[in-house]
Formats: sequence, structure tokens, C-alpha cells
Amino acid sequence: MPHTASRYLAEGPRVGIRHFTYEDGAEFTARTRESKELHQPWLFPPDSESAYLAYAGRLIEDRTKAGFLVCEKNGERGDGAIAGFININNIVQGGFQCGALGYGVFAHAAGRGLMREGLNLVIDHAFGPMRLHRLEINAQPGNTASLALARSCGFRLEGFSPKMLHIDGEWRDHERWAITAEMRASG
Repeated sequence: MPHTASRYLAEGPRVGIRHFTYEDGAEFTARTRESKELHQPWLFPPDSESAYLAYAGRLIEDRTKAGFLVCEKNGERGDGAIAGFININNIVQGGFQCGALGYGVFAHAAGRGLMREGLNLVIDHAFGPMRLHRLEINAQPGNTASLALARSCGFRLEGFSPKMLHIDGEWRDHERWAITAEMRASG
């Protein structure tokens, strides 16, 4: 179902970002199935309606998470077509005011710069209305597209964590990238 610009939290020239809804399940899971080859072995988004409902429920109801859909504006597949997703997980308030980003693009939108535009909108939203101070990205060293996206949006490499996250049955090494509100303001 197309979503109008008025439903976006923020907009750029080609995309808008909005929160997940339960009604997005059919489109999201269809795009996940179309993008399986692109995502794996890095990412395993929900590809069934029941898995989507559980996933979206956590993003909608858990205050330590915020999920955003990156939607094309007047794109090839119509206004509001989901191009990808960006989640802020493990949100900590108080003196830390930080969250960890996870994201994925769908195959039809890959390589078109839509996720860079969407990630920049999410960063501005996180440092603006959400009042976060720091965002982190943990990416596997071989995931060159994810690392390029982090770099292009101003994140700095802060370190390397061996066997950091359990993904697809194995503990995987990750590079740790971060950006702060001050870095964003000066960049």
C-alpha cells in the first residue's frame, strides 16, 4: 500500500523514512525473499508473515528499539515502495544516549544511493527528535557494501571485535564504527 509523504518522519529528494507498521508485512517479506542472495550471509530479515509480525512487534513496542523503513518517493515501483530498512537497537538513555544501527537494502534498490540518503535521514532524526548522542555500526569485515555505507555517512572506524556476534550459526568478527552528534554537526 503506498504511503504519502505526510506519513514520513523525514524526507530527502528521493526517499522518506517512516516507522514500521504491522500492515507492511506482505511487501517487506516479499522484498526479503527477492533479496535473499544479496543479504546472506550478512543478514537474515524476516521472510514470512509470522516472522515479520514478531520482528515488527519488537520494533514497534520495545522502547529500546526504533525501526525505520526507507521508502522511495515516486520511484520505479510507485510512491512509498520500501527500498530498505534501518533499525536503531539497544537504545540507552541517560548519560550514554546511544544506539546500535542495523540495516539492509532490498535488491531492487541496491546500488542506487537510496540507503545513503535514508541513513542520513535516520542519523538526523536520531540526533534531533530522539536526542541521541552516539550511533554505532558493527559490520563484518567482508561486508564491503555495509562498510562503504558507514564510511560515506561520516562514521569513523573505532575498532575490531573478534567473534562479536552470533550470525548464521557462527561467531563473527566485526568492525566497530561510530558517529556522534558533534561529528555530524562539524561534518
